Amino acid sequence: MRLGNIFVDLPEKAEQEQFLPLLAAPGVRLERIVSFGQASPPGFWHDQEEAEWVILLAGSAGLRFADRDEVLTLAPGDYLEIPAHRRHRVEWTDATLPTVWLAAHFRADGA
Repeated sequence: MRLGNIFVDLPEKAEQEQFLPLLAAPGVRLERIVSFGQASPPGFWHDQEEAEWVILLAGSAGLRFADRDEVLTLAPGDYLEIPAHRRHRVEWTDATLPTVWLAAHFRADGA
């Protein structure tokens, strides 16, 4: 048994996003991500082999998908599932306080 708290030991401020692995099991990976105003580099798109389910726990963020014109704004409590290979990017994250994400990466085919 492992006990923890998602909000313990949050970094104060960082030049880069912080990734903390929380769980790894066959077919799934769970991690905490903490952002401090970071965004995807210009012209960069995530194109992941695995599907991702993400919930925003604190802060705010804007996501853009290659197949949509508008930016999707996320607030605490908002979650979404991103299918494998759906190209997306982080347009912005809150620069005044940590943006805390909980992300599950998984194989949608169950493998």
